[in-house]
Amino acid sequence: MCQMLAMNCNTPTDIVFSFEGFRRRAGMTDCHSDGFGIAFFEGKGVRVFRDDKPGSISPIADCVKQYHIKSLNVIAHIRKATQGVVNIENTHPFIREIWGENWVFAHNGNLNQLPDLSNCYCSPIGNTDSEVAFCYMAAQLKQRFCKKPTEQEIFTAIKELAMELSAYGTFNFLLSNGEWMIAHCSTNLHYITRQAPFGKAERIDDNNVIDFRNYVKDTDKVTIVTTFPLTKNEIWTKMEHGGLVMFKDGMKVREIVGKPKVAVDDGTLGIAKIAA
Repeated sequence: MCQMLAMNCNTPTDIVFSFEGFRRRAGMTDCHSDGFGIAFFEGKGVRVFRDDKPGSISPIADCVKQYHIKSLNVIAHIRKATQGVVNIENTHPFIREIWGENWVFAHNGNLNQLPDLSNCYCSPIGNTDSEVAFCYMAAQLKQRFCKKPTEQEIFTAIKELAMELSAYGTFNFLLSNGEWMIAHCSTNLHYITRQAPFGKAERIDDNNVIDFRNYVKDTDKVTIVTTFPLTKNEIWTKMEHGGLVMFKDGMKVREIVGKPKVAVDDGTLGIAKIAA
């Protein structure tokens, strides 16, 4: 029962406006209080902030606002634990090396059955179903491709792995290698692409308003992906069950359209009052 947030853009951008609304859901406007994490890609490197305290009150989360780090790809997560104790090692997002790159992964859901990693080079550090799933995906990708394949081959492989793991339970996830962002939906995931002409946006969680025209150029393209919409005056696209989207340079470049599904709440939907 977690929530996720991601940003993909064509020019380094800070995520403070979205993150400040998002982190309020970690103990203030919602109950996702079992830790938070956020990862910023900087070239091939990744700058990571994580805490097992609620994101709404964490001093580490305060640093994100103070630094205004600009990045092309960002993944953030606020946790409501379903599997695994509340500690740093179980805090998303998780990072693994694949083909000499940092890959960052965050998950919302609950997998009732886990893949066998006994003969796998990639092992989880914590004890969440999420990290096991990511380790399995990383191992499968490196087993299928000894060197980095094309983006289309990566997208196809991720689609197949997402379908396989989704059979075990709820599997909403965000995944990035710093060049692109992939989002997979089982139950709840929304996105919006902001581009010229820019305007104002009002956050749901605290009614804070920003005029993007004061901060961006007309050539900027910024896509935000999140579990539930963060603003009340913009049109968000809701992904459907089984949907898979790849974003690059702030735009959607590949998509598998999901199908509507009547969701059974297995404790992972996390439908907040603010989203009603």
